[in-house]
Amino acid sequence: MTGRFLSLEGGEGAGKSTQARALAAALEARGLPVLVTREPGGSEGAEAIRALLMQGDVKRWSAHAETLLFAAARADHVEKVIRPAIEAGTWVITDRFIDSTRAYQGGAGGIDDAAIFALHGFGSRGLLPDRTFVLDLPIAEGARRAALRDGAMADRFAMRGEHFHADVARAFRTFAAREPSRFRIVDANRSPGDVTAMLLAQMSDLLP
Repeated sequence: MTGRFLSLEGGEGAGKSTQARALAAALEARGLPVLVTREPGGSEGAEAIRALLMQGDVKRWSAHAETLLFAAARADHVEKVIRPAIEAGTWVITDRFIDSTRAYQGGAGGIDDAAIFALHGFGSRGLLPDRTFVLDLPIAEGARRAALRDGAMADRFAMRGEHFHADVARAFRTFAAREPSRFRIVDANRSPGDVTAMLLAQMSDLLP
């Protein structure tokens, strides 16, 4: 039996990591094998690239360079972790995937969506999730949560300004409107339990 592939997307502080763990627990309670992973990262090579991407000054990399680095990390992640797990029958939940590159480097960074997909087609053979959940949260609330979470350890992306994050949020909503068969928008400004319940409801068609 082939597994399923789910991605959680959204801006800073939306609760993606929390919901990835909660969703995994709910699926495991149904007897399904689950793997939780993240991007950038998830494999040894991708985690090495993550350190390059997330640390340093905001202007350390241009949007073009970031796009190439994310594509390289994702290619290793897909080859070494995601695709083998799906083929083995595991349900894979990833905290961010291709749509974060489309939103951050594309929508907010100006990189053409077709160029991002071209890199994805080459590096990751075009793999897309069966379902992508966008955790939607007001930017100010996301910034507040991220600040509580990170303190003085905010990464290069969390440190960017309000206009940047507004462009990211707008991009995610645009993707969801254009690709309704894959995307679901979930109100993340609710209790964690409510958000998990909404995620499960929005994937009932995928459950055995």
